[in-house]
Amino acid sequence: MTDQDRPSRTENAPDEPRLGRLARQARELPRKPGVYLMKDASGIVLYVGKASILPNRVASYFQPSADLGPKKGRMLELIEDFDVIECEGEWEALLLESRLIKDTRPRFNERLVDDKTFPYLAITLGEEFPGVFITRNPADDRFKGAKLFGPFTSVTALRQAVQLLQRVFRFRTCDLDIRADDPKNRSFRPCLLHSIGQCTAPCANRIGTENYRADIDRFIRFLGSKRSRMMREMREEMEAAADARRFERAAVLRDQIRAIERLDERERRRGEDGQFDWQPEVTSFVHDPTKGIRSLQKTLGLENPIRCMEAIDIAHLAGGETVGSKVCFIDGRPFKDGYRRYKVKSVDNDDYMAIREVVSRRYREAGDGQELYPDVILIDGGLGQLHAALEAFETLETKPPMVISLAKKEELIHIQRRSEPVRLGRENLGLKLCQAIRDEAHRFAQHYHHLLRSKAMFDQQD
Repeated sequence: MTDQDRPSRTENAPDEPRLGRLARQARELPRKPGVYLMKDASGIVLYVGKASILPNRVASYFQPSADLGPKKGRMLELIEDFDVIECEGEWEALLLESRLIKDTRPRFNERLVDDKTFPYLAITLGEEFPGVFITRNPADDRFKGAKLFGPFTSVTALRQAVQLLQRVFRFRTCDLDIRADDPKNRSFRPCLLHSIGQCTAPCANRIGTENYRADIDRFIRFLGSKRSRMMREMREEMEAAADARRFERAAVLRDQIRAIERLDERERRRGEDGQFDWQPEVTSFVHDPTKGIRSLQKTLGLENPIRCMEAIDIAHLAGGETVGSKVCFIDGRPFKDGYRRYKVKSVDNDDYMAIREVVSRRYREAGDGQELYPDVILIDGGLGQLHAALEAFETLETKPPMVISLAKKEELIHIQRRSEPVRLGRENLGLKLCQAIRDEAHRFAQHYHHLLRSKAMFDQQD
């Protein structure tokens, strides 16, 4: 914050208490993310911190009821002023906080400067396809020659920032040993991150070394330079690629620019509680998706964690305009890019045949490696609907890891290869998760069905 932006000290009442003055100035800060620097009477920086909403965080230091602990309590006695630097989002504040702490080495951030257990961001530039990793041990041989950022004060905030920026630059975060000349790459199935647009999948030859390295270099420049300069460079590179008729690369750069711009929109949509929404444009259906996933994993007896679930539903009215829907949940929450609609072609009034058609069409492509293959597939219906889906899978080369169905009314879960259904308590979070994805598939199918019915009615009137 500049001196012009800050309320003038001459405006302070001569006898205004120090903490009251600081609290008043803090409340007048812009309601934006940023970094704050606490200073003593000599202007020396005592402490550097970050905030998702500056006035809320900074003012909290100067409240009479604030309990800052013994160390920060001593700091409070020394604070005479503070400065703030506004940021585009909390992800930028996290990086700026780290740089300022290393540059100014504040007295009350001393533990962060000296303690090697704090997290770092490591980019393994020595590899053909560099990975991006969070580590508390940057001296490990694995990170020899890596580009390091940090240390950071919060591993949770760092993970959130990496997840956000991975949607822009689509770098890998896996531990695979990837080489461009490995013949196994041609048949390798990319992981979930490729399917949701967060990795370019060098493991499966979906991107070459030159373009992947360009993305990594751009990511490093983004972390180390001001955003406006980075955006200008990207636009110039996009225009040059278009002029050279490298339209595919120009499109990638265009999408990255738009994704960076959406980071700012995401920050503006965040609530004042400072929590990130996984996908802010959709509703969160389950109170605790993580617990719901763990509960369902235990019920189904699966060894590996459930990351991706899909549900299939069929909708029709007296046999007319039969349609199918497929919805996708990732980590227990809706992933709308994975939603699909199907106009059933083979039958008009037979749910079992319609399920067979939709399952065959959807998972033939997934089995070929063209689309994401889920960990659990849920069919809306009872035992008959489950058997219809399993019959369709018998005709496909790739078999599903787990197929279940959820019957309405009694809410019984039928599981492949089990003779008896499972009845879970009404408050079971695994059941709530299944109900959420089942109901979303039903809503999505009904919406498509109504669209087709409306179109048919208009066509008849014409």
